[in-house]
Amino acid sequence: MTGGGSRSDHRGRKTSGPVPMSEALGAVAGRLGLGRPDLISVVFGRWEELVGAAMAVHVRPVRLVAGTLVVSADHPAWATQIRHLAPEILERVATEFGREGAPERLEIRVRA
Repeated sequence: MTGGGSRSDHRGRKTSGPVPMSEALGAVAGRLGLGRPDLISVVFGRWEELVGAAMAVHVRPVRLVAGTLVVSADHPAWATQIRHLAPEILERVATEFGREGAPERLEIRVRA
């Protein structure tokens, strides 16, 4: 970014300095209708911790929509694996985030 001009943050306040990542994420999530930034932070920011390193390489979160966590697997075998672990993964998210607002379904897509 060039110049020293000010800009408005997600609350309409004028700011000229760096914005914390959590505020920036909240603003972007709000504009795109992606859901609560605290939930997005738990799922996307801690994905490897939630599912394990081996699975995180092959399965990635894509989006959170209306109580559904959509993930993308790079092979049908990984899609099957995460399908079997879905209740456990959703429980981990609920434990980390809190039950209210946590996703209740896991939708798996296989990417080519």
